[in-house]
Amino acid sequence: MIELPRTAYDKLVYRAYDGDDREVCGVLAGDRGDDHTVVTDVYPTENVAETPEIRYEIDPEEQLEVIEQIEAQGLEVAGFYHSHPAGPTEPTPRDVERATWPDVSYVIVALDGYPYVGSWRWREDEETFEGERVRVCETLEDASRFPL
Repeated sequence: MIELPRTAYDKLVYRAYDGDDREVCGVLAGDRGDDHTVVTDVYPTENVAETPEIRYEIDPEEQLEVIEQIEAQGLEVAGFYHSHPAGPTEPTPRDVERATWPDVSYVIVALDGYPYVGSWRWREDEETFEGERVRVCETLEDASRFPL
């Protein structure tokens, strides 16, 4: 399960709308366990893909800077996000090919109608994404706390 405070959820959805017909992307910060993630903040990054209408790519230097910012706050990389402006609501074969961080959440915001926010964990040993429940909390304090 991944838990998103309402403010983080809203940032994801509004940023996806701001991308118009281009995919947006970024990094999620928070606390992460094997099967449970609590997101505390969203870090937008620039999509540097050659065809941002159908792909996303985070510049490696920018990704490293964001990761350092997250770790400086005593948090960890909880996952990554990107949008699918015209769908689908699940990871594409290209998303599967590009997944590299095992056991983190990959959130997709699909805008093919009503906004849909889904999340999957990359299971490296199985080379597949595993769907996970998304829970939106009114505040971060409402999120379940768990020992890591």
